[in-house]
Amino acid sequence: MIPDDVIEQVRDAADLVGIIGEHVELKRTGADYRGPCPFHGGTHRNFAVIPKKGMFYCFVCHEAGDVFTFFMKKGGMDYPTAVREVARRVGVTIPERNAPSGPDPNEPLFAAVAAAADWYARQLRDSPEAEVARQYLRSRHLELETVLPLGLGYAPPASAPGAGFQDAMKSLGLRDPVLLEAGLLVKRDDGALVPRFRGRLLFPIHDLRARVVGFGGRILGEGEPKYLNSPDTPIFHKGKLLYNLHVAKQAIRKAERAIIVEGYFDVLRLALAGLEEVVAPLGTGLTAEQAELVARYTSQVFLLYDSDDAGLRATFRAGDELLRHGLRVSVATLPDGEDPDTIVQRRGGRALAETLKDGVDLLERKIQILERKGFFASLPGRRRALDRLLPTIRAARDPITRELYLSRTAEVAGVRKDVLERESGSGKRDAGSIPTPPASRIPHPDLPASAEKALLLLMLHSPEWESRVVDAVDAESFKFVPYRAVFESLVEKAPERLDEVSARVLEQLHQERLGGSSPDEIFESAIASIEADRISRQIERIKGELALVSGDEQLRRIQELQQLVAERNAERPTWQIVENAKSARRRGASGT
Repeated sequence: MIPDDVIEQVRDAADLVGIIGEHVELKRTGADYRGPCPFHGGTHRNFAVIPKKGMFYCFVCHEAGDVFTFFMKKGGMDYPTAVREVARRVGVTIPERNAPSGPDPNEPLFAAVAAAADWYARQLRDSPEAEVARQYLRSRHLELETVLPLGLGYAPPASAPGAGFQDAMKSLGLRDPVLLEAGLLVKRDDGALVPRFRGRLLFPIHDLRARVVGFGGRILGEGEPKYLNSPDTPIFHKGKLLYNLHVAKQAIRKAERAIIVEGYFDVLRLALAGLEEVVAPLGTGLTAEQAELVARYTSQVFLLYDSDDAGLRATFRAGDELLRHGLRVSVATLPDGEDPDTIVQRRGGRALAETLKDGVDLLERKIQILERKGFFASLPGRRRALDRLLPTIRAARDPITRELYLSRTAEVAGVRKDVLERESGSGKRDAGSIPTPPASRIPHPDLPASAEKALLLLMLHSPEWESRVVDAVDAESFKFVPYRAVFESLVEKAPERLDEVSARVLEQLHQERLGGSSPDEIFESAIASIEADRISRQIERIKGELALVSGDEQLRRIQELQQLVAERNAERPTWQIVENAKSARRRGASGT
């Protein structure tokens, strides 16, 4: 087996225009090269070689691929032979491994997904049933000729006349068990096998070798979920791939930065606007494996997510993950109501370039938001602000970045840097230890065993309660590690990221109920309990520090201590007043 890094070295070294030019008379047309297609024997210049994307495409027979694909299609080679042939031409030595020789056991899966991608693309291009998809693309100002080279496709509804996905695959010799293992079929409750993708616009997802390994499908019309990915298979792991990285990696190296967006259409729009160093996660929060992928190609990342509350939460989770891999992270802020796709449609690529130019550091963006919300105007507010800033400080693996973050946070929060440094260091835990769930301050016998557990049960109770809990707390509020992991997985809609212990905890939570009290009562008691615990920990921390300070600093700490004690002991603490006001507004909006 040829190592992946060697394959990338060969691909990078290959002169695509020169190699294909040995077989086709190419002439430059703008940034591309055109000539007659060598596959269907065309005489017109409908065959394009696109050096910036490292690919070729015929607008007549629709053959497409990279330099290795060209040799496979032209010379009838298998993939390893094609890699070796290109390596010989560019002077790269392929190291020989002592691994057992023989065919790749996953080759049938790669072949099945490639055949499906070709069939879906032909449906989008030719099928009458695909007019709904073509019309949808036109509504988003994307022409068919623009998206076909990118491999987009259409999966007809199962009831569409002549759809025949399974029949088409069967005619190619692909059996149902292989299609099922490749994630292309799904087994219904009655045991019948049906196409996984139905009535969806499909985006092919590639591995780093540019092989199609799965799909992301957007529903057209009514139905849920809005986006559906291939399931994890032996060749597709959505937490370990990034959409468009197989193309963008060269542009990322050249631009010395990566732009990470949330969705497939955002990627397409930015790439078409000339910002080709753009990638996206596959419908979930950014994983450690995806951050590691980005770090192979650059040290600078721009996060370009939506600016609503959900987008900001995703931004900061992704940013912290990238910081843990030693990357520098900037946040580009879009106008309210805009996303990367819409801003390019309405104002053009230049407006987006200006947005990126105005990007600010991840921690600085957090500080801006906290300042705007008035967190630094009171002592309890400053403590809550620090709770939100500390995860980002702890995430910074680069020592200089961490030092700068400590200094900036100490400045804005009015806390001594050495104290903040001790606090940030206290966040390190033994990854192998699993603490006992925290005891509850909730006195009611009908309420769940802990405040943290109560909030998770509320999130599982209904989407409305999930949204309300997410608005009230963040992951740092959960001190019990498995509960924190479950909270993050629910927010990110990514239960597959849970480890064995946390997955078992989630399964147990699904089997429990809220109890006899109302959800409102449970929510208010749980929030009060978590906030009281947090203030108690802060009180104990300040008591321990009083002996280390003197003079004005000691007086300031005593005043802060008195205010926190009063806040904890108040009959109606400020957090409860704020929450009651929110509840009243919600009841008024719903007319109840």
